[in-house]
Amino acid sequence: MMPFPRPAIVALATTILTVPAVQAQQAAVAAQTAAEAWSAPEPWRTDRFYLQTSVASVHFHPDDEHDNSQQLINAEWRTDKRWLAGQVLVGAATFENSYSQASWYAYGGLLWRPVDKIQPLYLKLTAGVLHGYRGEYQDKIPFNNSGYAPAILPSMGYCYNRFCTELVVFGAAGMMLTVGATLP
Repeated sequence: MMPFPRPAIVALATTILTVPAVQAQQAAVAAQTAAEAWSAPEPWRTDRFYLQTSVASVHFHPDDEHDNSQQLINAEWRTDKRWLAGQVLVGAATFENSYSQASWYAYGGLLWRPVDKIQPLYLKLTAGVLHGYRGEYQDKIPFNNSGYAPAILPSMGYCYNRFCTELVVFGAAGMMLTVGATLP
């Protein structure tokens, strides 16, 4: 049996002892990076959740059949990813449409802060799939042949600390005022 060379033993022991230290250092750097993102002042922190509800809505062409209390519940994840100079977000909403039918909207979108000196102000554009307009109201939104229709919703918002409000335009039909809060 050939004797094990001493330099090999020293190299093996050094490797065994330094691997946990290197892993701990990498974990500390990752934790610090995450902590910096989370400790950024509101509302500019990224990678967070946003919950909102509707306060009021108005239709551009009111109809006696319209119900202006949408009972919106929206959950949105504002990621730390960027695309087209905007913050990437994904979300889903449940609400009652203008004809008191339970409806859903699943979407992706972008959020921009166009004025550097007014960071709480933002513009948002979402695009996704809308479901819920049925029966005699199926044709009230375009491309709703299968019960699912594409939707694009522009909005403008303003935040104070964790609380935000948005003005959302829903096509040529109307607009809605919402309030919400970011969650860490």
